Amino acid sequence: MTDHETLRALADEGNETALDRLADLADTRGDVEELSELLDEGSDRAGELLTRRAVAAKDLLELQRIADAGHEPAAAELERLLS
Repeated sequence: MTDHETLRALADEGNETALDRLADLADTRGDVEELSELLDEGSDRAGELLTRRAVAAKDLLELQRIADAGHEPAAAELERLLS
């Protein structure tokens, strides 16, 4: 298994797979703060994971935040829940 620091270094160099792996690890730990940071860095995987959590919690404000960060599926889920 690759350690967190190595994945972080790879992600900082633009490696999308490492960024996705960091998101998966953060999700496994329940680290929503790190997932949010990864989303802000452009991680689609973090957006997917955060959207899933927000939908499960019916957290409309979080879905709006995720959508505002550029993850379009969150906007669709927000509209679906508002309908």
